[in-house]
Amino acid sequence: MDNAPLAEDRILDGRLTLRQQAAGHRVGTDAVLLAAMLDEPSGLVVDAGAGVGAVGLAVALRSPRATVRLVERDPALAEIAAQNVALNGVADRVGVAACDLLSLGSRRAAGLVNGGAQAVFTNPPFYAAAQVRASPHAGRAAAHVLGAGGLEAWLRACLALLAPDGRLAMIHLPEALPEIVAACAGRIGGLRVMPVHAREGEDARRILVSGRKGSRAPLALAPGLVLHDANGRFTACAQALHRGEALLPEA
Repeated sequence: MDNAPLAEDRILDGRLTLRQQAAGHRVGTDAVLLAAMLDEPSGLVVDAGAGVGAVGLAVALRSPRATVRLVERDPALAEIAAQNVALNGVADRVGVAACDLLSLGSRRAAGLVNGGAQAVFTNPPFYAAAQVRASPHAGRAAAHVLGAGGLEAWLRACLALLAPDGRLAMIHLPEALPEIVAACAGRIGGLRVMPVHAREGEDARRILVSGRKGSRAPLALAPGLVLHDANGRFTACAQALHRGEALLPEA
């Protein structure tokens, strides 16, 4: 994997340049949507499970008051993320923490302090190891399969990093919503869930979830986001998000 060939891509209408593995998990719409959440975060922002850094870098480029840490456990991906930080000229505000998000000791060794982040963005692996047959490609397996403790352990780690009143933004599968709500209970409130539909009239394929640590506000279901029209083209809203010209509405 260390010697895997890299491709260089440009997203957000060319404003963000990304080196990523030519084969394996690639940055796509999920990262674009997640990065478009939480209007203008400031202070310390953590991209948990950053991969090559797409979400955290996109947030840094639009939020000049934010200091971003890209948290990635795979050393090879963390190295590519560091290259992308330099490539996009934001090394003064963006750093890479090559550590295990689920290990308090590993986080501390990387300089991540519980309760220090004003915002955490996360695109967790979608599946527990027992749910799917992992891809033989190590990069795809790491991107899609959770480690020990599953989604609850992942979310607890993300929420531990948040400061009081800090905000969480995540993307996941609709069927994960009960587990997300259960893991957030008593830790974060004001959950807002936005379904994401490939086309009008179809079941949601993703959910975008945001919340605020310490809030007692109830869960809210936002209007759904539709990505494609009847001809398969991106809707005007989806085009604007992919160009980096729009953000998703907040509660």
